Amino acid sequence: AFAAESPGKCRPPQRGFDPLNPKVPGGSTDPEHTASLDLNTSVQMLSLTTLRFPLVSLRASRNSPLFVDFFKKKKVSHRWVFDFLPPQGVEKPFKEVIDVSWGDPHRGGMKPLTFVRQVLAACVYPQLMNDNKLPVDVRQRAQKLLDGCAGRSVGSYSATQGIPEIVQRVSEFISRRDGGVPSNPENIFLCCGSQILNVLVNAEAAFTTGVLAPAPCYRTTTLSIEGLGGVVIPYYLSEEQGWELQVEELQQALESAGGACNPIALYVINPGNPTGHVQSRKSMQEVIRFASEKRLFLLADEVYQGCIYGEKEFVSYKRVLAEMGPPLSDTVELASFHSASKGFMGECGLRGGYVELVNLDPAVKKYIYTLFTADSSAPLLGQIALDLMTNPPLPGDPSYFQFDQETQHIKSTVDKNVKKAFEVVNSLQGFSCPAVEGGAFAFPRIHLPAKAIQKAKEVGMQPDTFYCLKLLEEAGVLVSPGSDFGQKEGTFHFRFCILILHDVLEELLRRLTLFHTQFMKDFS
Repeated sequence: AFAAESPGKCRPPQRGFDPLNPKVPGGSTDPEHTASLDLNTSVQMLSLTTLRFPLVSLRASRNSPLFVDFFKKKKVSHRWVFDFLPPQGVEKPFKEVIDVSWGDPHRGGMKPLTFVRQVLAACVYPQLMNDNKLPVDVRQRAQKLLDGCAGRSVGSYSATQGIPEIVQRVSEFISRRDGGVPSNPENIFLCCGSQILNVLVNAEAAFTTGVLAPAPCYRTTTLSIEGLGGVVIPYYLSEEQGWELQVEELQQALESAGGACNPIALYVINPGNPTGHVQSRKSMQEVIRFASEKRLFLLADEVYQGCIYGEKEFVSYKRVLAEMGPPLSDTVELASFHSASKGFMGECGLRGGYVELVNLDPAVKKYIYTLFTADSSAPLLGQIALDLMTNPPLPGDPSYFQFDQETQHIKSTVDKNVKKAFEVVNSLQGFSCPAVEGGAFAFPRIHLPAKAIQKAKEVGMQPDTFYCLKLLEEAGVLVSPGSDFGQKEGTFHFRFCILILHDVLEELLRRLTLFHTQFMKDFS
């Protein structure tokens, strides 16, 4: 834990180190102060220099210290809000903060689906199945799911790939979704994270592993790549074309790597996060051909596939690849992802998803199996949630009518939110936002006045972070600045979740309008 600065000399870590105010105990800012510490005293052995993730990366993740420092978390009524802690004597025109910085429908007031929660409850507490208050199909599903659990308990481990019966049903779901394209259960792993990146990123290779990723991009993925020792090679989506993915930009990004790393994978997000775009078949075909030509492993993040608005349709990369036929359908290596933690179901805390592998070398697949074995199995409640997402009640089932009503209500609410957000945001001076086609977020661009940009520089912030912090302080709306996701130089954005109650969105837009009007007056 001690970092050697020269042969025979090392310096102990600073105890009680605050990375935002780097003072050592006693208030001294002199790093040499630590050299006088008695090594026999209780000196902490972990320091920032020994930790895997750089602080600069962690600051860009959700719940940035820039925002969290202002709040004390508390649950109020039906949504997560915060008690604001303004400077003494300062009155604020709001009592609650609206937090739309996460893609969390339940946090935004959306109700969990009754069928899902009833089955989960019966699996956790099987005695509930003796109660006739639960619909018969709920009890039957819970019974069937518990039969697949070791010891008939959701507290047990499962097989490495997941509960076999659930893996089989996920495979059948994929085949139905893709119009009959075969899906082999042996190629599916139920998981709760990005373990597949451990296979791709080789920190000990002579050349650093490179992964092409979109900009803007969901930050957790890029953090994972960097944390494993890889390099993110950004390719910029075309905002002018509705965040379209253009192959010319992929080529430019690949050339920009310039031998500094070994690009081995291409990561795509469809529907986009944070951009809200949905790829066309033509675009996907171009990406597949590019991946084949450049010998890149294709990673398709499709976790918001159920959230599609307007005239757009979702088509999976696996289906497009299969329909392109040989030799591409037999050679392009693909990993596609889906999750019960995202989308309308919104069970974010259960962390249940799957990865399906296509065209992998059998030896590599065996290695992946071993890797997943080392990480134990995905939590059983997450696996059960995934089963309920991929196999919901069918017409004629006792729970179908209520399930259909609830899901249709959520979809109609979000459709209304998409239209309202587009209308209001684009009416504000300096704002532009393409129509949200899919996913959980709107990602408007804001053209900030030069005076605001200069003020942000003076206080050491990115301009869009400065705007978002002002929005939080003055209007009580918590959004995520575009600089957290990557964006073209000189452009500024922010992201906010649209999978929320409509009255919450209405209040959010009301506050945003009032704040932005005053902000533009102040900085014009």
